[in-house]
Amino acid sequence: MNPRHAACLLCLTALLLVATHTPARCAEPEPGTRITLDNLDNYREVFGPAITWVIERGLEIEVVEPKPIPLEPARLEATEKYSAQVRLSDDKLKLENYVAGLPFPVVDLNADDAPIRLMFNYENRIAIDDLDLRNFECDTGDIDDRDGPMLVERHFLIEHFRRLYHVGRLYHEPIHTWETPDNVRYREALSPILEPFDLKGVGFTYNRYLDPSRQDDSWLYFPLLRRVRRLSSAQRSDALFGQDTDIDSYGGYAGNIAWMNWKLLGTKRILAPLHTRNFPGLWARDGVDFMFDDTWEMRDVYVIEGRSKLPGYAYSKRIIYLDRESLVIPYTELYDQDGQLWKAWVNQFKIGRSPYPGAKRVVYDYEQQFLPAITMYDMQLDHATRCMLPSRQFPGEEGWYFNFGDAEGTTEEAFFISGIISQGR
Repeated sequence: MNPRHAACLLCLTALLLVATHTPARCAEPEPGTRITLDNLDNYREVFGPAITWVIERGLEIEVVEPKPIPLEPARLEATEKYSAQVRLSDDKLKLENYVAGLPFPVVDLNADDAPIRLMFNYENRIAIDDLDLRNFECDTGDIDDRDGPMLVERHFLIEHFRRLYHVGRLYHEPIHTWETPDNVRYREALSPILEPFDLKGVGFTYNRYLDPSRQDDSWLYFPLLRRVRRLSSAQRSDALFGQDTDIDSYGGYAGNIAWMNWKLLGTKRILAPLHTRNFPGLWARDGVDFMFDDTWEMRDVYVIEGRSKLPGYAYSKRIIYLDRESLVIPYTELYDQDGQLWKAWVNQFKIGRSPYPGAKRVVYDYEQQFLPAITMYDMQLDHATRCMLPSRQFPGEEGWYFNFGDAEGTTEEAFFISGIISQGR
């Protein structure tokens, strides 16, 4: 990073923090601390309730020194160049004059629209030109036995999870905006499923549009039935294929910002798994083997509540923990219609220039955010879905192909229904 970018990064970080109040300090574990059920009472304040639930079941957490997470140079440059012109629409549902980078590097937390601005920052922080995540696996099953391992009911193996952005592009032509007739913001596809056998060839694809009043176009292809099924936006909160995960929870939140009423609950100091060690992920033992075993660090987060505007939505609210520096989500808590804690989605981040030492193709000049593992668990039914990204079945698989474009097959055709059907054969 050149000196100008380094200086600007320091200024941007300062601006991101100056508009906030400093969260109250609580008892914080020092690096080297190992948090277990025996000493959890000393540190409850640095977790959300969904994480304390797992520690009470036996998860042990190793605390490490926190590290900075800078914006990559291209996103920083775009933020400096274009953020001053960005506005929220009068109805607060969309961005106006947005080109690329963070839309709101300075957010006044006392403003009524602060949580909306923060969520638009999140949405445009995770933006990429394209992604092909390959050869990952998920297990879903019962976790009722607190001393025994997860009882795996179904094992899933998926060949590709792809995403292609048409807005905010930074690395491949067309730069910034790739015009489409129907104003697509991004396309996404999960295809094909390789296991279990009864879902072999199944694929999913959807389009997210710039117009917040336009619902996602989402389709599931079932090769055994030779049918394409369309999903409503409310169904994005439904668990698919017997798993615990839902599409809107991917990454912590993957729904449309406009489809939620947002409220900023405050700021907090929490432990979060951001600079973890293992790639691929490594599961914990025995009764908590639905959770990854890795390092956690102290982070400042915004605590944001989202309540869906969609009728029939599964959750009454989401509580999102949004890292104040990186603007990624370490974990999200989900509540049922009676207001009771129901599920949690937890991300394991491994931040670096490559997923592991010796990687040959997935190597960057800047730090990238890899996800070696995720888990979503149901605290009411004692059920969980865990995913290793990529699977250990594929030694040497680098998994996360960010911004490779056509060179790795992330073309528009890969997201069309015809492409999903072709992949499923």
